[in-house]
Amino acid sequence: MYNPNCAMKKLIIPILIVLFLLTGTVVVVLLGRGYGLNLNGSGPILSGTGLLVATSSPDGAQVIINGHLTTATDNTINLVPGNYDVKIYKEGYFPWEKNIIVKKEVVSKADALLFPTAPQLVSITNVGVLNPVIDPSLSKIAYAVASQSAVKNGIYVLDMSVRPILTLQNASSQIVQDVTNDFSTSTFTWSPDSVQILATSNKGDTVTKYLLDTNTLNQDPQDVTETIDSVNNSWQKMQSDKDTAQLNSLPKALRTVVTQNFNILQWSADETKILYQASQSATIPLIINPPLIGTDSTPQVRNINKGEVYVYDIKEDRNYLILSALPTPQFDNGELPIMWYPDSKHLVYVHDGRIDMMEYDAGNQTTVYAGPFVDDYVFPWPDATQLVILTNLGNPNIVPNLYTIGLK
Repeated sequence: MYNPNCAMKKLIIPILIVLFLLTGTVVVVLLGRGYGLNLNGSGPILSGTGLLVATSSPDGAQVIINGHLTTATDNTINLVPGNYDVKIYKEGYFPWEKNIIVKKEVVSKADALLFPTAPQLVSITNVGVLNPVIDPSLSKIAYAVASQSAVKNGIYVLDMSVRPILTLQNASSQIVQDVTNDFSTSTFTWSPDSVQILATSNKGDTVTKYLLDTNTLNQDPQDVTETIDSVNNSWQKMQSDKDTAQLNSLPKALRTVVTQNFNILQWSADETKILYQASQSATIPLIINPPLIGTDSTPQVRNINKGEVYVYDIKEDRNYLILSALPTPQFDNGELPIMWYPDSKHLVYVHDGRIDMMEYDAGNQTTVYAGPFVDDYVFPWPDATQLVILTNLGNPNIVPNLYTIGLK
């Protein structure tokens, strides 16, 4: 006999199951978008929050939010929208601090590279180094040695991309000896492709120029004194082609802004950011409109002033003031006191007898080394683990050598 109550129960149960699954799915989606459960007098409700992803290198650091120890790094935190003072700290490292704006349903990041308070200093050379020059790829350093015999004196190349079997003191190769000329007292310049070095030797009134292969020992160095114009023209074209290719990779609107207003000092290693000096005062228009969400919350500047140094983030279309001006003597000599760290997220700033690291938005400026070193010779290691400096460790009676400063 047909029972309407039984039939109704059979119909209601599947409907309830479907409603339960739908409700659970909606809750999971909302939680994934940053909503959280708040308990109040009227019962539990879902309220809009933002997500803060806290990471650090090294990991396992404390995350302190508005003065309260909240969690450890490599974790995600739900926060009510607002401004938060975030501090990431690990014993033995300088603390990282930043004010971060958390927005509803937006993922914000606190990504801290922590620098040791007592970095390790390791020697690369021990025979005395003269005039070290880094190549355009930022992976090789050429330098002269003049303290040994004629066969051992000359020009050497340290390849920082090679991992030597024993120590870093085995990572250098001699490319020319002082047998045919006093190359150890010459000045030298890298080619734009880092394949050759032009060494200029001065003996009295005689100037001789040699073209050297950087990948081998040049037993018979090529004298290019009479054909130097051809070499220079070739190198200039090579550099011009490289510069043009980088500019052409930019959107047309941005390319116009860069060409008219930027004196490019250096591209970041991943070519997503530009370190530049303003060639004139101007306003940078919005290239990405509407602006992206979830970008760096550090205040940016769109009005630039001639002579000041900035970083422009191509991916996020954001612009940050780094320095009000470059130190004139160093800049006039072609030695930049500020350069990109190879991770494309930090800058190395050499000033007032110390070496600072800062984020690309000028935040968290930290002095990582304040011992003796020769100001113009600071080079980042390509894998972003250390810096190379030229120092005599404060002893004026010895010729300086190359040392690494460990930052990890």
